[in-house]
Amino acid sequence: MKNKNKAVGTVRKNRRKLQCIETFFQTHDLVTAKQMLSSIMQYAVNGKDRLKKEPSVILQFHQSLCIFIHEGYMISKKAKKWKVNAAPYISSPMMKGSLSDKEYENPFLVFSRAFKEYSIQEFDYFISGIVYFSQQMYKYGPESNLVRPYIHLSKMLDATYLILERGLQKSNNKKIK
Repeated sequence: MKNKNKAVGTVRKNRRKLQCIETFFQTHDLVTAKQMLSSIMQYAVNGKDRLKKEPSVILQFHQSLCIFIHEGYMISKKAKKWKVNAAPYISSPMMKGSLSDKEYENPFLVFSRAFKEYSIQEFDYFISGIVYFSQQMYKYGPESNLVRPYIHLSKMLDATYLILERGLQKSNNKKIK
């Protein structure tokens, strides 16, 4: 009986790990999240105008993205223990979003590549920076390269959505979701 309870507890624990990400996509659907990220990025780079959205909406999105990044980091650490269910046949390249063929097949590659290039702190700094610079007009803009973290974050949004859509299995073929 103990082993059965332990196995059920493990499945619940693994589902809890995805709960924050599920909550993120309940609050912001994929298209809305990518549009908001794109708008914030556009105004942060532009500098001649500021984003006219309500600051509370942008702050809430900033906080959601920070949690999303931290959860994405945890996903990258557990990628060897998990396996995404097989991808269905793609009739249109638009279905893959910003992902390559390999990344579409194995969305965990997106997280491992992103966190190999940037740390959590660098992603937090990036998100805080673009939110800060999107809220004001400025003469001298951001000092760092904003394109690479933006691309990684956009791919992470697509990959996470795929993971939630397809579901996960433990590497030993026990279904988690």
